[in-house]
Amino acid sequence: MAGLSANDSEQIDRRTSRSICDAVGERLQQSLRPEPRLPTHLEQLLNELERRDREPH
Repeated sequence: MAGLSANDSEQIDRRTSRSICDAVGERLQQSLRPEPRLPTHLEQLLNELERRDREPH
């Protein structure tokens, strides 16, 4: 918003500001959460399937 100074904008109170920050933080945590790891046995089975798919038939 070009031309607007801080005095022209609407002020929000600390409680509202904190609520907005908390909501943004929660959404960032959800979207940036690392992918869960598979159990080791399932990961080994998937690796074996990939290896077999690459083998000539």
